[in-house]
Amino acid sequence: MIKVQSYVNAEAISLRKVDRLKEILKSCTLCPRKCRVNRTIGELGFCRLSDDIILNRALPHFGEEPPISGTQGAGTIFLASCNLKCIYCQNYQVSHDVSGERTNIEGLSGIMLSLQDTHCHNIEPVTPTPHIPGIMEALMTARRKGLGLPLVYNCGGYENPEVVKILDGMVDIYLPDFKYGTENEALVLSGVKDYPWYALESIREMLRQVGDSLLEDEGIAKRGVIIRHLILPGFISNSVEVLRLIKTHLSPSVPLSIMSQYTPMPSVKDHPCLGRRITRVEYEHVINYALDIGFENIFTQDVDNRALSPDFENKMPFNWG
Repeated sequence: MIKVQSYVNAEAISLRKVDRLKEILKSCTLCPRKCRVNRTIGELGFCRLSDDIILNRALPHFGEEPPISGTQGAGTIFLASCNLKCIYCQNYQVSHDVSGERTNIEGLSGIMLSLQDTHCHNIEPVTPTPHIPGIMEALMTARRKGLGLPLVYNCGGYENPEVVKILDGMVDIYLPDFKYGTENEALVLSGVKDYPWYALESIREMLRQVGDSLLEDEGIAKRGVIIRHLILPGFISNSVEVLRLIKTHLSPSVPLSIMSQYTPMPSVKDHPCLGRRITRVEYEHVINYALDIGFENIFTQDVDNRALSPDFENKMPFNWG
């Protein structure tokens, strides 16, 4: 009886959180842009989304960090649009557009359950920020129907800390980017000068909720945080500043994923820095700095010429060979 009561209370709390998130849509402040449009009546802010759920693809994804992808893949759901518009975005076909399949709460919860049926290790919505109310309502619906997988919140790091607080107890694993350590790079490359502050404050809240380590069971993540940082060619000082901020203001114990996979997109092919891949020297400089200042739990990548960005025009966008 005590266990049943505990479960009922937990579900009631989560439902109240979903109601709070849906209420925010009436004057949207889900992200730091705080457009304050009423998305429930079709008003559009920066993300150009109403309150519909628009997704591009849902599939097992084997290219995430090993504790996320495991052997059966992450249950990845790629959602339309983004609250950032990075000029070099690796998922630009999805994040810079609002086209895709429109679905409802029942539809999205069904997708979550189907990913569980294919033995994925988790449910991982990508760029979830503009879609948070729908995702969390669908999650609750799927939980009632037997969904038992952890939820991975894979975001760009430009989050409203007050909204992240609402997610306490609903998100199991946070997978935020920490893109920029300086206001100048944030403004030039993503159009948001205040990115570093919001990344620090939102990730601090994530760490408060789930800790600064990664709880694993047989190598598969169950709870925790991995902070991702994509190294950009010619912007090594930005990477160094990101690591310094994490060490100084967050935690040297938090797992880092330092990525070498940057691939020039068509929009930046002529950019003086972003038109090329990073070099091995650049990557090793960043990794060595991370080690020198005390980070020990680091996921790394090889530096090679493979194009590791997805192509969503293909049926299998991650067919890298």
